[in-house]
Amino acid sequence: MGNQQPIRVLTVDDHPLLRGGISGAIMAQPDMTVVAEATDGDEAIALFRVHRPDITLMDLRMPKANGIDAITAIRKEWPAARIIVLTTYGGDIQALRAFKAGASGYLLKSMLRTELIDTIRLVHAGHRRIPQEIAVEMAEHVADDSLTSRELETLRGVASGSSNKLIAEQLGISEHTVKGHLKSILSKLGASDRTHAVVIALKRGFLDM
Repeated sequence: MGNQQPIRVLTVDDHPLLRGGISGAIMAQPDMTVVAEATDGDEAIALFRVHRPDITLMDLRMPKANGIDAITAIRKEWPAARIIVLTTYGGDIQALRAFKAGASGYLLKSMLRTELIDTIRLVHAGHRRIPQEIAVEMAEHVADDSLTSRELETLRGVASGSSNKLIAEQLGISEHTVKGHLKSILSKLGASDRTHAVVIALKRGFLDM
């Protein structure tokens, strides 16, 4: 190792236990150090400004600014920032959003024990890291038509248990139009009915519940 500077890491997660575990694993490495811990997206941006870490480990679902918003904000100010997303959700839409926002790596929390340290070293060396199963999932859906914002609003209505009539009232459109949106949603998601559509949308990360 010689006089090499350690890799400086900022961890961002709203669960103190998980943050503590991650920091412990990093601090146990001779070539890494944790410079700060943030509990939400806003704090992540503020701490990034102060510490300018080499690597940021970012949870996606947090109170206040979420992970994607924080990645976007950090990358806007520091285009070279290297950010690894840590999430419990394997949905391809979430992964796609994270990479579009500028993430360099993506790790499921179930993989932390085995892959966290290697991933930090890889991303620090300038590589990108996507777990195989997420890459497969993203490739499978790459040709899918994305849901329009209207279709997403309709689907959110369905997820909250609203009837077509209520969704139509809420969105200021006709019930006929709501049915059209639903038909399109079922077809795009390959769903058999409304409930199935919501299940698929949650799994793939279209919906945040």
